[in-house]
Amino acid sequence: MGAFLDKPKTEKHNEHGCGNGLRYGVASMQGWRVEMEDAHCAVTGLGDELQDWSFFAVFDGHAGARVSAHCADHLLECIVQTEEFRHDDVTKGIRSGFLHLDDRMRELPELASGEDKSGSTAVCALISPRQVYVANCGDSRAVLCRSGQPVFATRDHKPVLPSEKERILRAGGSVMIQRVNGSLAVSRALGDYEYKNVEGRGPCEQLVSPEPEVSVMDRDEERDEFLVLACDGVWDVMSNEDLCDFVRSRLALTNDLENIANQVIDTCLYKGSRDNMSIVLVTFPGVPQPSSEAIQQEAELEATIERRITDMVRQNDGLEFLHVFQTLADEDIPGLPPGGGLSAKRNFIESVYKKLCPNQADSVFVIHILKPVKTKKKSKKPKSP
Repeated sequence: MGAFLDKPKTEKHNEHGCGNGLRYGVASMQGWRVEMEDAHCAVTGLGDELQDWSFFAVFDGHAGARVSAHCADHLLECIVQTEEFRHDDVTKGIRSGFLHLDDRMRELPELASGEDKSGSTAVCALISPRQVYVANCGDSRAVLCRSGQPVFATRDHKPVLPSEKERILRAGGSVMIQRVNGSLAVSRALGDYEYKNVEGRGPCEQLVSPEPEVSVMDRDEERDEFLVLACDGVWDVMSNEDLCDFVRSRLALTNDLENIANQVIDTCLYKGSRDNMSIVLVTFPGVPQPSSEAIQQEAELEATIERRITDMVRQNDGLEFLHVFQTLADEDIPGLPPGGGLSAKRNFIESVYKKLCPNQADSVFVIHILKPVKTKKKSKKPKSP
């Protein structure tokens, strides 16, 4: 769970699709972790009676990938098959679906035997023609951007939260180094059955709870822009405001949602994230469209960066990439992507450097190890409605 590679795996898995007036793009990357434990689900059209509904989810596994993969395959069916959901009580149906899935997974042989001790956070969204239902269990997060602002964000379930800590203590556990029993960094998750064996207590009263927090928002066709679902590897280095600002700035350049999702993950890697990363970006009809003005400004930014790198290399043709990047980081370069900063242009900087200094191409990797560039995290989050 805490082991890292010598070099990050930056190959990405991508998906995209559209339906019900929505478009989505998915990107996931293993990064520095020794194993890829994330999973996701994206579906537009949920069958005959729910053809105008859509479902999106991100699952961040830990101690293995078994639970996250199973959740990605089965959470949706567990929700829509509940009695509550079939009787139009969607909020209760989502909650029951989570609990039913968690109970049913106990019977999987490798989990029942204790051979596999994995668990997974889960954040998902069910989008109907009129509402957005968001459920969160753990520290993956969903953020809704409306009129350029993050108007809703799920709450991260951490053991230090007073209500979570109280439940853990009542179940006979402890919170040490901000972890359940000094080990698990989240207080709610699916799986993790070694933390769910306290006799006399229900499933939502255990050291780790599978119960999601469910929120519902009315859709605003004119002002709703996009919804982001992402694991904590993204939120570790980007605030809600940062990510919304960055995604909006990229939407002004392209409507390729896979490309934008990839840029988010790359930027987070260069900001210092060392976790697996997965993101689902869902756009609504009111999403901003690319503009020629923004495209021109981005071209001017890249021209400025390329000129500056060229000047540095001409003055010292043996200049290593680390020095080039850090010199640029120390300068006041106007027009850098909001929320992303220079880290968002790292791939472009690398391409320019390799073109000018082909014999020094191997030096580009050193920045990951010596000095990842980070921006200050904002602490303010919008409250759930």
